[in-house]
Parts: sequence; structure tokens; C-alpha cells
Amino acid sequence: MNAGTNPTPLPTRGLLRFLTCGSVDDGKSTLIGRLLHDAGLVPDDQLAQMLRDSRGRTDEEGGIDFSLLVDGLEAEREQGITIDVAHRFFATDRRSFIVADAPGHEQYTRNMATAASTAALAVLLVDARKGLLTQTRRHAIVCSLMGIRHVVLAVNKMDLAGCDESVFAAIAQDFAAFAAPLGFATVTAIPLSARRGDNVVHRSAAMDWYRGPALLEHLETAAVEDGDALAGPLRFLVEWVNRPNADFRGLSGTLLSGRLAPGDAVTVWPSGRRARVARVVTFDGDRPLARAGDAVTVTLEEAVDAARGDLLAGPEEDAGATPEVADQFAAHLLWMAEEPLIPGRSYLLRIGARWMPATVTALRHAVNVETLEHTAAATLVMNAVGLCNLSTAAPLAFDAYAANRHTGSFILVDRFSNRTVGAGMILHPLRRAANLHRQELAVSAAERAAAKGQRPAVLWFTGLSGAGKSTVANRLERQLHALGHHTMMLDGDNVRLGLNRDLGFTDADRVENIRRVGEVAKLMAEAGLIVLCAFIAPFRAEREALRALFPEGLFLEVFVDTPLEECMRRDPKGLYAKAQSGSLRNFTGVDSPYERPDAPDLRLDTTAEDADALAARVVEDLRARGILGT
Repeated sequence: MNAGTNPTPLPTRGLLRFLTCGSVDDGKSTLIGRLLHDAGLVPDDQLAQMLRDSRGRTDEEGGIDFSLLVDGLEAEREQGITIDVAHRFFATDRRSFIVADAPGHEQYTRNMATAASTAALAVLLVDARKGLLTQTRRHAIVCSLMGIRHVVLAVNKMDLAGCDESVFAAIAQDFAAFAAPLGFATVTAIPLSARRGDNVVHRSAAMDWYRGPALLEHLETAAVEDGDALAGPLRFLVEWVNRPNADFRGLSGTLLSGRLAPGDAVTVWPSGRRARVARVVTFDGDRPLARAGDAVTVTLEEAVDAARGDLLAGPEEDAGATPEVADQFAAHLLWMAEEPLIPGRSYLLRIGARWMPATVTALRHAVNVETLEHTAAATLVMNAVGLCNLSTAAPLAFDAYAANRHTGSFILVDRFSNRTVGAGMILHPLRRAANLHRQELAVSAAERAAAKGQRPAVLWFTGLSGAGKSTVANRLERQLHALGHHTMMLDGDNVRLGLNRDLGFTDADRVENIRRVGEVAKLMAEAGLIVLCAFIAPFRAEREALRALFPEGLFLEVFVDTPLEECMRRDPKGLYAKAQSGSLRNFTGVDSPYERPDAPDLRLDTTAEDADALAARVVEDLRARGILGT
């Protein structure tokens, strides 16, 4: 904690992106407003407009509300909350700045995390009267995970704590102990009063015991690494394959790090194909050299296939040039959704410009934001942080987040709602992924199916318990068998008596149950069989993930659409009665949801036709699709 020395003046520095964060009402916006005002960076017309807009509004102690100098967000402030991240550019004689004012409310931690992902320094505010709060600690953890290595602990509202040195010292000591494991390169504690301007731009006589820099002085002179992207290995992200005509094929995107020039040897990842750069082009013509941050179009001398989301890197023989390529990796995950993380559920992962189905295969631990202890957890709730293993549907090219923020970060998106639910920072690939190689088989799936005179298919019968899924599937299998077709039926209860006997009925267990059955059904389809699966599969996301496992047209969702009231009347296993009495928990349709299919391939109404007639309808549909052959 370097709070007691005055730094040696340094020469003019470049742009610094920094973040203000902390708990609610710690004074983030007021601090930025005061900094801009006292540094003389507010135009007279804007200052006059602020005074007019205030209409007599003052801060909690009767002074001018300097938070009004932060652009926008007025509607939110009228309601007492700040939701978005406000960005502001300003410059002094020594340095240029982009500051992000992040919301303090717990439910908007995701907004703060987004701002932290591009910042080099964080100003973490603490109310001197309250000390470190849970949200203060959470923001410190997020800053660490997002790669911020320099922190200013701004102990604000010191005037309301009597400018007491012991108050400041105690808070600084508490934070130093808490932050020690977080890996910050520097932590500078500054006592200040944003309302009065003490130690914001100029030293304060009210705290003459403090010998360190004022906040602006520290920001102007802080020796913060700017993540010198020019010095890093080449990483060019392909965002678009540019083909305006048959004579031109370029790879358009952004140079994330390094330099790129015509004649340079590059490797396209994840394919590993090599090529040489022919041209580097922008809207105003050819460029002899592209630098980190440039948006350019690259043409290659060789006809190498590259797609949106691929990375161009330096030659493999160059040290550090090669990104990691794997379909399994470990990552820290900040969970952002109100619905908890469910390991085993398929989400959509976006890394760079590539979208990929992904699954959290294991939650290794959660992080206690109060103590930083690693705790066992089955899930992550909103704003929780955990260490996870993830698996993707195909190999990805990436770097560790610590090495490259751009190529080492990702988001998770709910497949059904399209909401962003998590932000991840990759630690390293899981080496077992590199040791596994798909074995090429001598007999293909098409050959197996041809020998049976049919096309393989997976029919997934979904619906409530008691809807008639197993009954219709059984009758269908009997009819297909009579026609000489090769089938296999997988029933929910039968599978739980064997393969999935270790699973219960929590949401996470239901997801894992369906995942395993889907993989088994995939193997059986590769054997050329027509597979009939009778499972509730209550969640749309899991059913969509199942569909993604199979080629187009091979997976058919069959919705056995029987009203809940009819299912409860039938109650063939007595399960609804148990659920209603409270002796059976997590029962679909009673205290666990069933998400009806939006557009099933087949819809069967068991209240309108009997099981044999419905099975016959399915047979005709399979004939029409060409699955049963001639």
C-alpha cells in the first residue's frame, strides 16, 4: 500500500482508461464531476447548464451536486439509481483519459464488469463512514479477474468522518489485507472528499497528515502498463470474409496486437493452415504496415480457407506466436443472470467474432466475496464468481486472459432467451482435450443405415408425466418392427434405473440426464437405428441443444400435447398425488416448470386419438420424410 510517498514527476504519458467503481452512494459520479470542475476541464456553458439543471438540488450536505457534470443518466438519477456506465473523455497537459463511471448496485455488477474489461486502472471508492462493504469487495474481485492491475483506493467522504487519520488508516489496512491475494501490481490509498474537493485535484490542508499525491496527480503520473499491444504477438481477428467480386477475397477485421505487413508469414487458427500476407488494405488504399487497433482487410497469397472468428497469428516457430487451440478449458466465470448457472446445460459462447455451443462441465469452486475462500458449490447465483471447466462443440483458438484480454475473454448467452448470462476469463486449456483424438471408423454411419434399408432418426417424445409419451412410443416401435425396421427405445424410467441412477430431479440433474441420453441416442443413430426417446425434457434450452447434436432432419421433436388436468386425472404412477401432498419435490407441472415446445416437428393430441392411431400417424410422417425408405 503506497499511500505515504509523493511520486517523482514523470514525463507526459499517453491515454489512460480508468474505471470508478464501488458500492452505492460512495460518490463515484460526484468524484468525476469534482475532478473535471476543479481541473478546469468543464466549459463555461456546460457549467452554467449544470447550475440551471440543478434547480436548487444539492448533495447530502447542501453543496452543489457535481455528479450533474457526468453526461446523461438524468432519468435514472431522478429515480435514485444509475444503471448504465457513463464514459467521459478529458485531457490535461500530462495525459488523456477515458473514465467509465460504473453503477454501484449489486444487480448491475455486469455493467461494471464490462467497463472493467477495457480499463487499465480502477478507482475503487469507499465511504469513510462505512468502510469496506460486500459490493466493494466484489468490485475488487471483478477488477482483478478482468485484468486490472492498478487500483486507487479512494476513501471518500473523509470530511464526514472528521478527516480522522485513524479512520483512513484502518480502511487502507483492511483493504490491503483483503486485496493481497488478488494480484494487483499497485494499490494506492488516497483520503479525499469529492464534495469539498479535498485531495481530488489539489492537496488538502484539512488532511495535512497525508503526504501522498492528490488523485489527479496520481492518475497523471501513474506508471500503468497500457498493455502494449504493439509488443505482443500477432493476433488478427477475422470479423468478415470480404468478397465484393470473384477477383477479390479479403479477410476484414481488427488487429488486436502486434504488427502486420505485406510479405509476413501467418498461420490461420484453429485450422493451423499457413499463408503469407499479400496486401493490407483500408478504405483509402494499401498500407505498408498495420498496427494494433487498426481495422484492415488482409489478402493472402495462398488460397487458405478462413472464416469469421478465426485468428491470424505469427509463424508457429516464433516464441509465443501460437494461440491455444482446444475444445475444453478452465475459466473464471462471473454469473450475471437471475436464473442460476446449471452445469451441463448448453449455452452459446461468444469469443471474438465466433459463436459456439458450450457447456459448463464442472464447477470447481465458487469464490466467497467476503473472505476470498474457495467454497464447494453446485451452481452460481447472480453476481457470484466461480472457477469452471467448459467444453465447446468444436475447438477454438484463444489465449489466456492474462496474456490477451481480447482473445481470452468470452460471454455466455442463454440459447432460448438470448440474454447474456455470464462473462468468462480463460485461464488455460485442459490438457486432456489435446490428448483425445477422434478415431476414424472403417464403417460409416451411412453404410450402417444403408444395410438396414432406412435412414437413421431420433424421435424425441416430450410432454408432461402421464401425457402418454411411452405408450405412443411403444406402439410406434411395435409398428416399425412389424414393417421390418431396426429401432431402439429409450425410456426415462428405464434409463434412470441404470445409466443415470446417480441423478436426482433437481434442475441440474434433469439437464445432465437429458445430456447423457442425447449422447447415447447419437451413438445409436450412428449405428443406423431409428431411436425413440420418451423423456419429459422440460426445458427448451436442452431440447434445442439435443437438436444441435444431430445433422439437419435427423432429430424430430414430438410433442405429446396432453393438458395438465388430463395428466393429473390419469396419474398412472400416482406421482401427481404425491407431488400435491408435498411428499414428492421438484415434480414437473406441479413445483417444477415444463416449457412447451414452440414449433415441434410433430404434435400429438392424446385426447383426440388413441395411441395406435397416433403411432400410425407418426409412421406416415416418417415415410413422407424418407426415413423408412421405399
